[in-house]
Amino acid sequence: MSDCSNLTTNQPSPSITRVWVRLMRAQRLVLMAIEQDLKAAALPPLGWYDVLLELTRAKDGKLRPYEIEEHTLLAQHNLSRLIDRMEKEGLVQREVFHEDGRGRWVLVTEAGRAMQARMWTVYASALQNHLGTKLDDARANQLADLLAALSRKS
Repeated sequence: MSDCSNLTTNQPSPSITRVWVRLMRAQRLVLMAIEQDLKAAALPPLGWYDVLLELTRAKDGKLRPYEIEEHTLLAQHNLSRLIDRMEKEGLVQREVFHEDGRGRWVLVTEAGRAMQARMWTVYASALQNHLGTKLDDARANQLADLLAALSRKS
């Protein structure tokens, strides 16, 4: 049973503060390590993978920019610039959204699908190296469940 008595004082307990610091530090360190692994393999940053993954999962390989934003952790202003760079590399293309002439679809290209697959090879290995070697499946499932509790809306 958990002690939630500090909820009424509006101050985090030392345990909550400790978990916050460790969560932020772990997230930063693991992300930096994964980004370094991608860079060492001469691949684009992880944000590119996230966009490509969502597009390859989407019906017809296309999404509106706001849909990509909803499925990723990328802010709209960062996403627009990222899509510009990805389009220059031939990984995505924009298409007019016929129901609204101002709107655009973002479509994954065959080159984008190939890049997502190449990136996954390095990304999967990085996940294993930076997480899988430190957590067995039981502990990973336990941590996933704990993090899911943080993701639930109040």
